[in-house]
Amino acid sequence: MIQSQELPIRLHHNAYVTRDQEKTRQFYEDVIGMPLVATWCESDELFGKMRTYCHTFYGMADGGALAFFQFEDPKDQEEFGPKMPGSPFHHIALAVDAGTQAAIEKRIAAAGIKPPDTYVLEHGYCRSVYVTDPNGLIIEFTRDHPEADKISRDRRADARKELTRWLAGNHTSNNSYR
Repeated sequence: MIQSQELPIRLHHNAYVTRDQEKTRQFYEDVIGMPLVATWCESDELFGKMRTYCHTFYGMADGGALAFFQFEDPKDQEEFGPKMPGSPFHHIALAVDAGTQAAIEKRIAAAGIKPPDTYVLEHGYCRSVYVTDPNGLIIEFTRDHPEADKISRDRRADARKELTRWLAGNHTSNNSYR
């Protein structure tokens, strides 16, 4: 078994390409409440040629960030994205507490963002608010169940057994929290 000191410490950042840095800033900073913590304007030799870009970072409480690139050259912009998948199963989930989740929901509503660009799922083991950013990236803000530690211990204890069961064709739900 892998020892905890061999695991990554935390998410440093997830990076995406944005169509518009200002619309992205307005969404993440003004609507979601994640502060713009760094803007790097750079030129580097990347993938065989010089590329000039702006790289922004939006901070999370644990020091991690979501990051976005925008390229000066429209050809670079087209080559690298954004190519966000259209499936809601392709998303990034960020942990929040109840107060933060409620505040984000209020700002989403105040910004006029409505379904299908936002929705809530009560998973039982957590409550999730989903919202689509200006680039088509789906962000999930998830608040754990009050008994999250116990639930995590239970799921960790039977994770392999449950995967084996599912792969063998028994697809019954094991979510007793809904």
